[in-house]
Amino acid sequence: MNSPLPPEALQALMLSLRVAFWSTLVSLPIGIFVAYALARWSFWGKGLINGIVHLPLVLPPVVTGYFLLIVFGPTGFVGSALEQIGIVFAFHWTGAVLAATIMAFPLMVRSIRLSIEAVDQNLEQAAATLGASKIGAFTTITLPLITPGLLAGTVLTFAKAMGEFGATITFVASIPGQTQTVPSAIYAFLQVPGSEPIVYWLVGISATIALVAVILSEGIARYLAKRISG
Repeated sequence: MNSPLPPEALQALMLSLRVAFWSTLVSLPIGIFVAYALARWSFWGKGLINGIVHLPLVLPPVVTGYFLLIVFGPTGFVGSALEQIGIVFAFHWTGAVLAATIMAFPLMVRSIRLSIEAVDQNLEQAAATLGASKIGAFTTITLPLITPGLLAGTVLTFAKAMGEFGATITFVASIPGQTQTVPSAIYAFLQVPGSEPIVYWLVGISATIALVAVILSEGIARYLAKRISG
């Protein structure tokens, strides 16, 4: 049976899945570290770091994309340096990963941080008194207890990365087959008369992924709250 989506739309869907996968994979270890630092450590500038981490939630996505273009673009001080060693972000699918990662990162950090803060520090201290290192205490005590938060953050990050539009289109444009993700494909097809059925399919797929992500994250959060209270 033929697909209801044209090749361009299928390419956009596959690219979105690819971008969301790598964005989530990159965000997870960094998110764990940042969330733990914000939840457990006291250091100068903690409020500033926390503000920077959550800034993409309140900053217009186009502004975030413009900042990325200035920093990681061909003439940016970071982008020009990376280009010398063959690493390119601007107008490339890797740039879409970077944009999606930055936009979704606050959701990852917030979910994990709340989970870490819910863990009794006495458990970590008890492990330390028994000879466990900080890393050992984290991997054997804290990490298993925050698994629901990790899962919730992972699901939300994946869904957010799938739906990222403003920062992505500003930073990497919307090049079919290269940087055009599902949201930018929807926008492009809206400009073409008679493409409403394609838009309906893409919107339906996006809405389904987002709805499933919200339901899963809520279910995981309730499980975590129930387990902690119990």
